[in-house]
Amino acid sequence: MPDSRPQPPPRPPSSSPFPASGPAGPAPLLLCGARLTDGRTVDVRLGGGRIEAVGTAGSLATDGTRACGTRIDLTGYLLLPAPAEPHAHADTALSADVGGPVSYDPRDVRRRTAEAALLQLGHGATALRAHVRVGDVAGLGALTAVLQARRSLRGLAELTTVAMPRVLTGVAGADGLAVLRDAVKMGASVVGGCPDLDPDPTGYVEAVLEVASEHGCPVDLHTDAADPARLARFAAMAGGLRPGVTLGPCGGLAGLPAEAAARTADRLAANGVTVVCLPQGGCGGVNRRGTPPVRLLRSAGVRVAAGSGALRDVSNPVGRGDPLEAAYLLASRHGLPAEEAYDAVSASARAVLGLPEVRVEAGFPAELLAVRGDRLSGALSLAYSRLVVHRGRVVARTSAVREYCGSASAEPGLPRQGRGEVS
Repeated sequence: MPDSRPQPPPRPPSSSPFPASGPAGPAPLLLCGARLTDGRTVDVRLGGGRIEAVGTAGSLATDGTRACGTRIDLTGYLLLPAPAEPHAHADTALSADVGGPVSYDPRDVRRRTAEAALLQLGHGATALRAHVRVGDVAGLGALTAVLQARRSLRGLAELTTVAMPRVLTGVAGADGLAVLRDAVKMGASVVGGCPDLDPDPTGYVEAVLEVASEHGCPVDLHTDAADPARLARFAAMAGGLRPGVTLGPCGGLAGLPAEAAARTADRLAANGVTVVCLPQGGCGGVNRRGTPPVRLLRSAGVRVAAGSGALRDVSNPVGRGDPLEAAYLLASRHGLPAEEAYDAVSASARAVLGLPEVRVEAGFPAELLAVRGDRLSGALSLAYSRLVVHRGRVVARTSAVREYCGSASAEPGLPRQGRGEVS
C-alpha cells in the first residue's frame, strides 16, 4: 500500500519544498517541467501571489535581468488550478472517535477546525467554506472559535464561515434570528441553515433572505430537496438575490421522477441557484444521503459544485475531506467526464465562494495543485503525491513512495520494478 502520510520529499540541490517568504511576501518561484491538461510541458513563474508567466520548458530560467527565484522541479506532475472546499463542517470535524455528544467547548472547536483545514489543505483545498452551528447548545462560542482558527490559518488557507441557526420562526425562532444577526456582525460572511428542520420551512427561508439582504451576504442552505414544490418555492424566493444562493446537498432530487427532476432543475437554473453536492457522504444538516442527478442539473444550466461534507464526524466517521475523491466519485459513479468532475471541485467551487477564477495562465491567482501523473483521469485515480501552492507560495507537500519486493521467479514479461519507484 502506498504511504500517503505527509513525508518530506528528497530536496533537489537547487530547490526547497517550502521556499521562504521575505518581508515583501513570497519569494519568486519557478515551477519547472510541469505538464498541463492540454498536454504541454511548461515552466510557470510565480510572483506577488499571481502567475507571472507560462512558457515552454526551460524558457523561463531568467527574464534577462534577474534570476527567477527558487526552482521546483515538477517533472512527472500535472499542474492544475487548486480545488476549493464549498461545504465543510468545521465545528464537528474529527469528532467521531470521541464518544458521546460533540463538544462545543471553544478550545475543542478551534483545535478541530485548524486540524481539519490543514488536512484538507494537504489534499489541495486552499479555500474552504465552513458551516457553523449558532444558537441553542452552541451559542456563539463555536463561531468565535472557528473565526479564531481562521486567523491562525492566515497565509496557509482561506476560511470563510456560514452561520447556521436551527429554528427561525415562531416564538422559539426569535432568539435564533437575533443570534443569526449577531453572528453576521461577529464575522460570519454567509447566512445559512436548515429550513427542513424548522416547523415553517418557507418562513425560515424568508428570514434568512431578509438577514442576507440587510447585510449583503450570500446564502447557503441545507436541504434534502425531496419535495419539488418546496424546492421550487425556495428557488423562486432566492431568484435575483445577490451575491447569490447555494443549496445542498439536494440528495432527494435523485429520488424524483425524471420529469419532476427536470422541471426542478430548470427552475433552479432560471433563478440562478447553485447546487453543492456531497458525493463522499452526507452531513448532519440533512437526513437523506445521496448525490443529485448532476448531469441533469448541468445540462439544465445549473452550476454544480462538489464538497466533502462531514469529515470524520458522526454523519460520516470515515470522511476524507479530499476534493479529488469527490471529483473521482463524480466521474466514476455519476458519469461526468474527468474535466467536468474536476471543475466541480475547482472552478465551480471557487465561484460558490466568490473567489476569482484560476487558470494556469499569466495574470491569474497563483492557487495551484500539482499532482503526480500525466493526465487528469490518472490524477483522479491515483492522486497520492501532491504539492499545494497558495498565494504563490508552497504551503503543503505530500510525497508517496511505493516499493516492490524482489521476486524469486523470472516470469517472462514481468515488468522490472526497482526500489524507490515514486507513485
